[in-house]
Amino acid sequence: MAQLRFKDLDVWKVSMDLVVKVYEITREFPKSEQFGLASQLQRSAVSIPSNIAEGSGRGTRIDFAHFLDQARGSLLEVITQLEISRSLNYGDSDKIKAIQLEYEILGMRINALIKTIKDSKRIERSDLED
Repeated sequence: MAQLRFKDLDVWKVSMDLVVKVYEITREFPKSEQFGLASQLQRSAVSIPSNIAEGSGRGTRIDFAHFLDQARGSLLEVITQLEISRSLNYGDSDKIKAIQLEYEILGMRINALIKTIKDSKRIERSDLED
């Protein structure tokens, strides 16, 4: 697989923008959560573009798909942690709900990229069998 330029990937760009939004939201959390939920939410958000970048630099489609799976797992953590934040009335509920929706859309885009990578591998394998 040719080396992908992760900075050109839309899923990476969107996930980077969402990291900034998570940091903005967590600034509004109580000081008592600075090293708790806020920190965990920030780490989960940062993990998404980090895994996309790392996976794109790997040598195979299988490796890239694996790191995209890791990014998707972190994305689901973020959605869950945002829901917990809303339940605890941390931050602006409307902003949190809006960013949750953005993460859900990003999740669909990551899923589509994973499917494309896995389908292209199947096509290559079947081409070799002919």
